[in-house]
Amino acid sequence: MTYAPERIHQEVAYVAYHFHWSLDAILDLEHPQRLRYVQEIAAINRRMTEER
Repeated sequence: MTYAPERIHQEVAYVAYHFHWSLDAILDLEHPQRLRYVQEIAAINRRMTEER
């Protein structure tokens, strides 16, 4: 199964921005694993916003 290039770019940018991982490290993740990191980062961001 392949994923839309735009979606992959969004996921990679999001994880790279927050975790400072290399492009290769992020692309080495399987899509479900990468998506899980995206979801966890989003949850962290929501909690931090709510704490303000």
